[in-house]
Amino acid sequence: MRSLLKLTVSRWVRSIPLWVNTVWDLDFTDTEPLDSCIAEKITADGLDNFTSLYSALSPFAAEDPENRENIWTVLAESSLSHQALVAVLHHFVHAGQDKRADAQQRVYGLHAAGLYFLLLEIPGGAGDGVGTVCLLSLKSSGAKLSRGMEERLEEEEEEEEENDEHVYFSTQDLLQIRSAVFLLLKNFLKLLPKFSLKEKPQCFQSCLKVFVEMANFEPEVQEFQFSSAMDVNEAKNIPELAYYGLYSLCSPLHSTEDKALHCVFYQMLYVILMVKSSFGSKCEVLPITSAVTSARNRAVKFISSLVDELKEAVFRLLRTLLQHICVKVPDKADYRTYAAQALVTLLNKLPRVEFAEFVAWLYKFSLLSKTSYRVFALDVALALLDVPEKNLDDSLPLDHQRFLKHKFLVQIMVFGPCSDKAPAVRSKALSSLAHCLEMKSAATLESIRDLVQGSSVHTMLEANTNNGSGRVSAEAVSNHPQKTLPAFRSTELTDSGNTAVLEEKEVMAMLRKRAGDEKTNVRKSALQVLMSILKHEVTPCSAEDLLPLQERCRDPAVSVRKQSLQSITELLLSQRSNVLVQKAWLNGVVPVVMDAESSVQEKALEYLDQLLLQHIKPSQNFRSDDVKQGLAWDLLTLLSSECQELNGYLSRAFSIWSQQNKFTSAFIRNLLSHVETERAVAAWMLLAEVTTSSPRMDYSEIIESWDSVSRQQNTSAVITRHVLCAIGHVAKHLPKSTCERLIGNIKCWLKEFQWPLEVMSPAVETLQKLCHGFACVSKKAQELLNQVFGDLVSTCESYISNIVLKEDGAKQLQEDLLVRHLFLLGHAAQQCPARVGEHTFLLVQSILASVNKDQLVKSLDSEESAGFQPLSQFRGSTMPSVVRAHAFIALGKLCLQHEELAKNSIAPLARELEVSQDVAVRNNVIIVLCDLCIRYTSMVDRYIPNVSLCLKDPSPLIRKQTLILLTNLLQEEYVKWKDGLFFRFISVLVDPVPDIASLAEFCLAHLLLKRNPVMFSQHFIECIFHFNSYEKHGKYNRFPQSARAKHLFSLKGKDNREKRMQIYTFLLEHFTDEQRFRITTKISDSILACFVDGVLPLDMEADELLSDTFTVLSCKEIKLSAMRSKPEEDLETDEDEMTAASTVVQVAQKKLISQVQKKNLIENIIPVITALKSLMEEKRMAALKDLMNYLRETMQDYRNEIKDIFGTDKRLAAELEYDMRKYEEQLAREEESGHEQVLAVQAEVVGAVKSVQASPSLEGAAPLGGQNNNAQPPGSVPSSVPSELAAARAGALKGQLLGRRARSLNTLAILNSAKKAVEEQLRKCARRTLSAASSTASSKHVSFQNFNGQSSGDKVAMAGRAISTPEQDDDEDKPTDIICLPSPEEPPAPPRQWNVESPARRRSSQQAPPRRSHRKASQKPKQ
Repeated sequence: MRSLLKLTVSRWVRSIPLWVNTVWDLDFTDTEPLDSCIAEKITADGLDNFTSLYSALSPFAAEDPENRENIWTVLAESSLSHQALVAVLHHFVHAGQDKRADAQQRVYGLHAAGLYFLLLEIPGGAGDGVGTVCLLSLKSSGAKLSRGMEERLEEEEEEEEENDEHVYFSTQDLLQIRSAVFLLLKNFLKLLPKFSLKEKPQCFQSCLKVFVEMANFEPEVQEFQFSSAMDVNEAKNIPELAYYGLYSLCSPLHSTEDKALHCVFYQMLYVILMVKSSFGSKCEVLPITSAVTSARNRAVKFISSLVDELKEAVFRLLRTLLQHICVKVPDKADYRTYAAQALVTLLNKLPRVEFAEFVAWLYKFSLLSKTSYRVFALDVALALLDVPEKNLDDSLPLDHQRFLKHKFLVQIMVFGPCSDKAPAVRSKALSSLAHCLEMKSAATLESIRDLVQGSSVHTMLEANTNNGSGRVSAEAVSNHPQKTLPAFRSTELTDSGNTAVLEEKEVMAMLRKRAGDEKTNVRKSALQVLMSILKHEVTPCSAEDLLPLQERCRDPAVSVRKQSLQSITELLLSQRSNVLVQKAWLNGVVPVVMDAESSVQEKALEYLDQLLLQHIKPSQNFRSDDVKQGLAWDLLTLLSSECQELNGYLSRAFSIWSQQNKFTSAFIRNLLSHVETERAVAAWMLLAEVTTSSPRMDYSEIIESWDSVSRQQNTSAVITRHVLCAIGHVAKHLPKSTCERLIGNIKCWLKEFQWPLEVMSPAVETLQKLCHGFACVSKKAQELLNQVFGDLVSTCESYISNIVLKEDGAKQLQEDLLVRHLFLLGHAAQQCPARVGEHTFLLVQSILASVNKDQLVKSLDSEESAGFQPLSQFRGSTMPSVVRAHAFIALGKLCLQHEELAKNSIAPLARELEVSQDVAVRNNVIIVLCDLCIRYTSMVDRYIPNVSLCLKDPSPLIRKQTLILLTNLLQEEYVKWKDGLFFRFISVLVDPVPDIASLAEFCLAHLLLKRNPVMFSQHFIECIFHFNSYEKHGKYNRFPQSARAKHLFSLKGKDNREKRMQIYTFLLEHFTDEQRFRITTKISDSILACFVDGVLPLDMEADELLSDTFTVLSCKEIKLSAMRSKPEEDLETDEDEMTAASTVVQVAQKKLISQVQKKNLIENIIPVITALKSLMEEKRMAALKDLMNYLRETMQDYRNEIKDIFGTDKRLAAELEYDMRKYEEQLAREEESGHEQVLAVQAEVVGAVKSVQASPSLEGAAPLGGQNNNAQPPGSVPSSVPSELAAARAGALKGQLLGRRARSLNTLAILNSAKKAVEEQLRKCARRTLSAASSTASSKHVSFQNFNGQSSGDKVAMAGRAISTPEQDDDEDKPTDIICLPSPEEPPAPPRQWNVESPARRRSSQQAPPRRSHRKASQKPKQ
């Protein structure tokens, strides 16, 4: 052993004494490298010298000290320096750390480090001292080498960067480095129990970090047990050795137990969170790979094993770790999910008491103001619901028992944030609630069932919808770890005491509201919750709850439409027999086949194909127990009966399917097999659609079905209609003989007039198609049409003549039969206009007016009265209203083919809208006029105002019909937005029927605005004038209006204020940011400036107009979207680099826009507003309150920039700031004690001020309102006065005050503050005796202390000072201690005027000199 040691060591330390001394003298820093020849000799045989040295040193490190020699004695006797050996080992370690080192150099460095650790393991004198010098350097070398291996692995896989300095390793090289690292760790772990680090904290921290890095060194490792009893020699991979090292560091040998665990847990925190531990402000997240997740899982298991072993000793530290996970988790969805799962796994290691305490802390954490905290609390609550509910026992306090129940998690922590102010939290809470519903846990479903079905939910939700009421200690929130001991402290949260009791919580109402939320993700999540609740039958399905699922299929957002389609389809598949769900599905899905987004359209077609077509089987294979077939036929039956209005959309779907060859001959045979069953109506409806696109089908069965139908008297009208439609679709494919037979058959069938109108219409259409199919040439086809339909016209004329022209015709009148003849006459006349003459016109007109034939002929022959007679020819008819209604339709069809008849009929048709009392007549007249507008636009255009009056018709049907027809005309530009059409159209937004108002919103926002994007902004200013019926402006609201139109569309007055604001806000919501910016300036120029310049008078009419104007300027809708939104709340919390960059751009954009707005405010708006404020104060106008509200809203946005905005007049800035402060004080007091009580207090203050002014001294003044001298808080009312009595007394005082003059808000605000000051002054005066002279002097003014609570005996009179001026001297910028308040009954000082010229006046009078005015100088007080 001795000889082997001498031989081996001598190879390492020969001929280098001078270099060794230099290295040791410099403490291994900035040293020259070992001579290359010596290094090459050592490494000439590869690792053999390293292996030989290791074998020579190993026996001396054995644990049997009695049987081994002292290595240090042997080396000394052999004249071999251990310092030289350490220096050479350091050289190889240092060379291996170089980033340009090749694989062999790194392997040598790792083996050299292992030899050094083996040397340190040998007991003796010199080695221990060396360890204190080189341990940190050698340990960090292992970390660097391991990181180098990881970098090479990544570079080999990616091969993205090409750098000459990088060294690329082969797989064999990497395996050698890995083996060397493994041996290095083994050697160090053998050393660690023998080498204490308790006095070396830096070495301890270095070892800890290296072990953590080594724990993540290998991505895929076999499972191993975490225990302090692990054997180093049995370890098979590097992470196993690393965790053994972490266990070793926790022993008392190296540090106190608490301190060691503290450091280990802190390092494990970043592994669990899957982030890089750094000293920057924000930790960098690691990509979620299998290696990263495996490392996270091992870290969780390691901490769990420590907790299992140490029990109570580590509970407090584990709680701190869990709190830091909550605070420092990356704000991304996947990372939050993994962190929540880890947190719950570790939380389950705590006993019940500690578990409940942490859940209580988590609940407080969920109420904090930071959005990401509230979102993560939801992730944790969801993870907690995945684990079984803990059992209760006696050791748990009663107030903590609820925290162990899933009911608390569901009803409080998950459901509560569904109404959070942050969209990200609302969305996460709703999606979590949907996930809860999909769980199989009975306790979770029962909790939700109790929540939804309970009559009321009496729970304490601590400020769920507001900012957080707790606080986090600064140490816990900090993201800046310290270099030595990191900030890893317990996080304490405290309640603010603000609680809100939610009684009778309407869960479904809240979910319906969330389904219409402004944020896309919130709407999607709400739809998922609604579907899950209805799917699991937590509450019975109702039409109200199904409506959001149906309506959101047409949501503006594509993702919401897709989610709604998916949700409502999933609900239908779970409740196939529910008719309400079936109707909702049809009304939601079928119209989406017309969607503009192809992916949404394809999804709807997929669902329709899946549920309607794929389950059509032969009738003999139909089984009632087959739920899929039953659902398909149930849906088709609804489409053929209650949902017939959807057939137009279904036709579009069939057209698309036909291009995809969906309808095979087998499918059509399957359909035909059902025409003789109870499913005949649905089968024929489907056949009628299929025949439009299947020319190769066998038509014989359809013809045979018609023959059967035409012979039977009791055949369903619906089936007959579908059969006729099917024949019409295949007419061009039928043989001529068949066409000829069918033409005669259908014509004879029509002449019988036995069928209802809904069957006659498709019969006429089918007859027309058969004629075209029979005569291939267009000219011959028209001749055949004249022949066939001319015969039908003659039949109708003959019958109508017998009724109208014969004396006893009225006795033979059969209402239904006459209606059928009129209906067929109108349809047939359109097919053969050449066969229609004046006789036909006279017959139709004779039904509309009760005159004889001679009078009608005379009226047509007289040229003089031809243009005027039609105005009165429709009066006095004795025909039933139903007949007249159909006669108008017939007349309209005749007018479409005969222009002269239309010219004579349009005026009386428009007149009929005003005089007719019958709803059906007015409805048909509107339809006729709008159809004629398309055919004869110029003739009907002048009567569009008459049509628009029907938007205020008493009948909702007429209003809806008019709205739809006008929208169609405006879309096709047959009608223009001129005169008052826009204002009449937009007034439908406040229609008393919600469905009509909603339809108006859709027409305006989604149809008309797209064609004219500036439509709203062009008419906005005039809307304010028009809806206030203000006609004094020279430009706006000057179009002609009849007295009836003004009455119908007037929204003037306070009662209609809410309706006007609804219209304004709707328009503003659809403005672009550019339009919002321009409209603010335009309002100032076109409205406010006119009053400042005297163009418009400040009278009572102007009061309401100005009130609307300032309310509009104050509303949130007029603010630019970038100014209204907060990027951190609008964006989802799952931010990647792109969204983070978008947030930065939004912040910069908001700052830029704010500067532009401020400039516009300073230059164009504020001068006009302040000048108008003075004029309104002088006039004592009620709209001053709205002006102050606008200023308050403006100053809130620019609170810190008031001096900049009013830079030209600092005094005015101070006045406005003072006014706003006092106005806000008044609003606060109104909220506390009610507006009526505030008025009462103001009246008492006025009386007290008068009494003080009239009394010779302050001693004789009585306390205000008879109150005692005990001081009360500001804004409070005496506690001895009951609330009911106070309200009654306030009401009485309010009535008394109505007759008094109106005071400005500034005066009222001052008086409120004066009350407190006067009370204080009176109490002081009661304790003092004043001289007669001072009493007389003080009686002239009311003196009171300033608002800062300072007092002084010096009194400075300030006569001539504006009442709103803050307490400061005119000449100096120093505050005075006492201010003097003149009587509010005295006339106020003249208002200050701005030295500005409004843009309106500047444009109107370019030649006139600019308006200038100066404020009166403040008068000096008399001495």
